[in-house]
Amino acid sequence: MSSSEENVRLSAGDAELTVDPAHGCRISSLLIGSTELLRQGERYGCFPMVPWCGRVGHGEFRNGDVSHQLPLNSPPHAMHGTGADTAWRTAHVEGAQAAFYYDLAEPWPYPGRVTQTFELTEDTLTLGLAVETYGTSFPAQAGWHPWFHRNLGRQDARLSFDAGWQEERGDDHLPTGRRIDPLPGPWDDCFGMPDGVDVKLTWPEQLELTVKSRSEWVVIYDEQDEAICVEPQSGPPNGLNTAPRLVTPIDPLEITTTWSWTRL
Repeated sequence: MSSSEENVRLSAGDAELTVDPAHGCRISSLLIGSTELLRQGERYGCFPMVPWCGRVGHGEFRNGDVSHQLPLNSPPHAMHGTGADTAWRTAHVEGAQAAFYYDLAEPWPYPGRVTQTFELTEDTLTLGLAVETYGTSFPAQAGWHPWFHRNLGRQDARLSFDAGWQEERGDDHLPTGRRIDPLPGPWDDCFGMPDGVDVKLTWPEQLELTVKSRSEWVVIYDEQDEAICVEPQSGPPNGLNTAPRLVTPIDPLEITTTWSWTRL
């Protein structure tokens, strides 16, 4: 992986965002004042999940009558796409906005381009992902995997959301295809929100952060003591097989999410 692309820093008010294009176009830091919202260390920041999200069962998916095998980077499944392991290129940086891209390549079997955009204000961050094809249509997904700190130095964060359903998870960690009433956590689960993703993280007496997206799919992962992950995405885990969304020459896949925050 090339490290030729330097980190890009955007600021608005007392909010500062750092993007590392050389390491998967990951958000490596989001500071609100002097408070870091994203976990640091081995599993850190916020990375894009593209051209698929979560697990693809046994790394296998079909496009029409053509079958493909992806590397099993989280055996027995393929996990979180290729974007997080790729060096992206900086398209432009202007004020508190930036855009980056990379061209799809092996092990993904279809040529195309992925673009990620960032727009920062003093109290919001809007992220965008777009997947385009250079010719052949193919199924794809896109989303984000942030590692929010569970604790910002005082009390643990409180997680609140109202889901229409939960995707029942099998022993293989893949959705069974059955929708159930949401169960109590901890979770490593996908939820459906027909009116759009709307999840709130509240660090008492410190900060309230809301994650929204027009997409109806979100994965909540809070099984680790240090972090809470709120992952808006364009489809469910294993969705390349169960809910394929075709990227065509005239219909790219596009998804956005907005994080907004208020001090308490």
